[in-house]
Amino acid sequence: MPHRNAPLTETGRLRLARCVVHDGWPLRRAAERFQVSPTTAQRWAGRYRALGEAGMSDRSSRPRHSPDRTPTRTERRIIKVRVLRRWGPARIAHLLGLVPSTVHRVLTRYQLAR
Repeated sequence: MPHRNAPLTETGRLRLARCVVHDGWPLRRAAERFQVSPTTAQRWAGRYRALGEAGMSDRSSRPRHSPDRTPTRTERRIIKVRVLRRWGPARIAHLLGLVPSTVHRVLTRYQLAR
């Protein structure tokens, strides 16, 4: 199921890609016909060339990796202080040298926030 703002469904993407790849339509003409940008039309045509019909399916918008996520060791220290001392995010942040919003985010993730 495509998200609400998706211009076309999987079937529409497949039709657009076939017009470009098999029928030889110019990208701009296909983009106008299906009311998407030429960049989007090019992306779907390229995906169709590389992966076939399977390339037209919806993809997850979830990030593949989170390079700036708080390290596990730091999260464990936050949780340990929270459980042992019952302090709030501001005091834990001051003790560990972190920002209160980071501490609060970790506590919320582990359902330890009030």
